[in-house]
Amino acid sequence: MKMFRKQIGKLSVVSAHLQRNPIAICVSSRTAEMSTKVAPASEAPPINEFRTNVTNPGEHSALQVAKFYTIPAEQKKQIFTGGGLPKQYEQQIKTFTEACLMVRSPGLELLHYIKNADLTKPAVRYVLYGDNGVGKTLTMAHVLHYGALNDFLLVHVPWAPNWMKRPKEASNSASQEGFIDLPFDAAAWLVHFKNQNAQLLQKLQLKTSKEYVWSKRESTPAGSSLIELVEHGVARIKYASETTAALISELKLLATNGQCKIMVAIDGFNAFFHPITRIFSDNKQRVSPDRITLTQPFLDITSYDWTNGVCVLSVDKIAMTEGYMDSYMPRYLLGKEGFEHLDPFVPIQVSNYTDKEFLSYINYYLDRHWISKTPPGFENQLKFMSNMNPYTLMQLVRGL
Repeated sequence: MKMFRKQIGKLSVVSAHLQRNPIAICVSSRTAEMSTKVAPASEAPPINEFRTNVTNPGEHSALQVAKFYTIPAEQKKQIFTGGGLPKQYEQQIKTFTEACLMVRSPGLELLHYIKNADLTKPAVRYVLYGDNGVGKTLTMAHVLHYGALNDFLLVHVPWAPNWMKRPKEASNSASQEGFIDLPFDAAAWLVHFKNQNAQLLQKLQLKTSKEYVWSKRESTPAGSSLIELVEHGVARIKYASETTAALISELKLLATNGQCKIMVAIDGFNAFFHPITRIFSDNKQRVSPDRITLTQPFLDITSYDWTNGVCVLSVDKIAMTEGYMDSYMPRYLLGKEGFEHLDPFVPIQVSNYTDKEFLSYINYYLDRHWISKTPPGFENQLKFMSNMNPYTLMQLVRGL
């Protein structure tokens, strides 16, 4: 009887402790569950419910929706060293020491179209659109990862508005009167192109179709490798914009001849059709995007006059300057000229998180111990304050 009373006393103490500490209840229940469901030593530990071990985007399906997958460090370095991920997301990757992307429905829809596309037909244009902060850039990153793993040459512009709003340097074009060159931005893009495609270019051994004369003493002969063409533009920054135009022209020709396949990915594509830029000409007037020498090559490669490729473009309100942010719909952001340039295209809307995606995001942060204090109902508070907008939610839980 004494022993029975002692056991009752111990149980009452534990019960009181659990009532005072709700987090202990969770820990206690998880411990009990683990004690009753011990996996055999030979089995691998199960993957977390918010993660998937399928790291190849080509194998993602509805089973992986709202789950995080990890991009290997070498692939992340190859694809995104020159940009392509939001700055705050890059900081998060450094903090958590892993590059994780959530598999979302718009990305799966886009991958389904690309995998089933007939590349012998003219290049199809896909346009990602949605409100600010919904994840258009990360959806594009998911597709870029697929392209890099499936032997697509990547023609990727991480954020086109940077050229129109914050160029590193602007100068008058030597080859086109009345045009403006962005030599350092063009050279940086060529470096980005080389980093993303160096291995594939080495494997394909693609050659130029004609001679390019840069000056009386400098030229790139016909039959030179594309890597030589790129390296010329990087070494001679003065000709970087012209080299970019030559490279784009050669890529279109090579793809149409069936020697390679290309994935064009341009974030903030509507910046090319904005009425003005923040670049000034010699007479102190703002120039329009069509007077920037970098604009035309990327308009050329997003037209439908070539084959063996796909174009993944995004339109964004913040790609425009003040006064042009009333709507996120493609027709408004592209304007008449831009809409007609892309028409026909396949629109793909990216929206805020679903309930499942939101819970997966919260669980990931709990797993990383980024969220440590969890009072009852904290998820509902975050859901209300962020309206389940991915960027707003990231801002709310960021470090001080």
